[in-house]
Amino acid sequence: MKQESAAPNTAPASQSPTPSAQFPRNDGHPQALWIFGYGSLVWRPDFAYSNSRVGFVRGYSRRFWQGDTFHRGSDKMPGRVVTLLEDHEGCTWGVAYQVQGEQNPGYLGPAPEEAIAMQILACRGFSGHNLEYLLRLADFMQLCGPQAQDEHLAAIVDAVGTMLPCFCPTEQALALV
Repeated sequence: MKQESAAPNTAPASQSPTPSAQFPRNDGHPQALWIFGYGSLVWRPDFAYSNSRVGFVRGYSRRFWQGDTFHRGSDKMPGRVVTLLEDHEGCTWGVAYQVQGEQNPGYLGPAPEEAIAMQILACRGFSGHNLEYLLRLADFMQLCGPQAQDEHLAAIVDAVGTMLPCFCPTEQALALV
């Protein structure tokens, strides 16, 4: 995302962003997460943040094409909210919010791969087992982003693989592979 002082509906002429127009680099403080809001988050962020910047992302257009049966509508009459559509000529303005780890109560922070793997194997929530989340993400990356190297993801998958026989009888562990 590029930061701009004015907020027209279109992006400024193509140019290389200067270092001052980019997000600051990590300066030794806990790693920050940037969340880009392009819909209701532009006026109502529902989380704590330490910094915000108005800016845009290129390559996407905002469209009222998403049905919403919870916040803006009902099962009988879905409301319309925005979603992003890939559009090589597009530009979507919004607000990026910087969230420090300590401001996000769900942020667990770094841990050894083995500890992360153990937690993934032990946890289950309303949407399913944490292991399913890990394996579906790994499958997606292998199928849709094989050129991308995600060393952290691969290390967690490997750590889970070495632990599976400890959590399941051998026949069940083999059935999962």
